[in-house]
Amino acid sequence: MAKPVKNKRRYDSPRRREQAAETRRRILEGAEALFEERGYAATTIAAIAQEAGVALKTVYVVFETKSGVLRALWNLSLRGDEADAPVAERAWYQEVIDEPDPGRQLDLNARNSRVVKLRSANVMEVIRAGASVDRDIEALWGRIQEEFHANQRAIVEKLAEKKALARGLDVDRAADILWALNHPSVWQLLVVERGWAPEEYERWFAETARTQLLR
Repeated sequence: MAKPVKNKRRYDSPRRREQAAETRRRILEGAEALFEERGYAATTIAAIAQEAGVALKTVYVVFETKSGVLRALWNLSLRGDEADAPVAERAWYQEVIDEPDPGRQLDLNARNSRVVKLRSANVMEVIRAGASVDRDIEALWGRIQEEFHANQRAIVEKLAEKKALARGLDVDRAADILWALNHPSVWQLLVVERGWAPEEYERWFAETARTQLLR
């Protein structure tokens, strides 16, 4: 009589998870260096694997495509960690939403802008440039713009609830203004091109947002 076949347990352990996380980290770090040096179009999966010191197949297994690597790199640089929670659920963003003082809200938003752009501005520029050569990256750039505008609009809506917006300024126009001031292109122009210190950018953004949006 044939013996019943036992279900094989999927082997898992903290050590294996640590190794997988380390491999993922190395791939993303290697990809970031190459994307910034060569640009998205000129960077290959094979080059990423070599830079990370892993097999070519490993990159495909973890991220599937080159656009998948860049998408994961963007999520990490935007959020600051590998957790799945979107920006709207992050404590640093919720602090802005929950702040009762309108001016302080804009100050905190400027602070977040500096912190996030310090870790993500270069990746955003890679995505912006890559959007012209890859449909997946074009869609990613479009989604980034939409989510970015929505997050800034949510802040403006809180200002409107407090009746803090300048006279004659509605939520739509105010959201466009805050989005434009906070746009990564402005960071590129002032910090990267003109050499402003990140702290100078933060002060300028906060002061300009207060002047443009508040009573």
